[in-house]
Formats: sequence, C-alpha cells, structure tokens
Amino acid sequence: MKISIAEQIATEAHKGQCRRDGVTPYIVHPRAVVGRVGDDPLAQDAAWLHDTIEDTEETAESLAEKGIDSRVIDAVSLMTHSKSVPYETYLESIKGNPLATKVKIADMLSNLSDNPTEKQIRKYAKGLLFLVGD
Repeated sequence: MKISIAEQIATEAHKGQCRRDGVTPYIVHPRAVVGRVGDDPLAQDAAWLHDTIEDTEETAESLAEKGIDSRVIDAVSLMTHSKSVPYETYLESIKGNPLATKVKIADMLSNLSDNPTEKQIRKYAKGLLFLVGD
C-alpha cells in the first residue's frame, strides 16, 4: 500500500513526540483517527495532519508547499485550536466545514478511547454533542 504525502509529513513532523502516557509514539493517534474517517482520501489526509499545525513546526504554508490540497489545509487550520479562542467558538468554526467536522469527530472518539481524564471525557462529550447536533 502506498504511503500518502500526508502520512509522510505527519510521521516526520510528530517524530519524537509521545502521547499523554509519555511512551506511545504520537503518530499512533493520527493513524487511529484515519481509521475512523472511512475511505474518503481528503478526510484521511486531514486526519493524518490534524495536529501538525498545532503541535509541530508545520504551517499551512509549508503544507501547501508540499502539495497538500487546500481543502485539507483549510480543515486542518480550523482544527488548530489557539488557546486564546474559547472552546465553543473553536467548535463553531469547525462545524461550518464538513471535512473538519468529520475529522474532529473522529479525533474526539479516538481521544475518548485513549484513557481520558474525567475532565477530558466531559469536554469531548460536550464537543461531540455540539458537532453532531442540528
């Protein structure tokens, strides 16, 4: 199976990072999110890259230079949460983009399956209800 450019970028960008347990390589998380978005290539690329702008040296510009589709970059940018933006405002912007919404729901489900704290459970439950509601 051919490795996508998005997978290559994510694997390199997250190299040396670990999940919250301090042991599991971080790339396990994007891989799990990819596994939750189905066969949609744009969603798969966005899933691979969903944390790159927020947690690595990658930028929207660097992703564009590497050939990532602008729709994927837009979704990843929306999923990049600035601490200065309230969580509800952040989710509202994601909800306006179907690709970002699909990937963010998969991200939250993955986070909930990875030994979350009580606070994280409440946060993701609230976020999921908001994103899937009308």
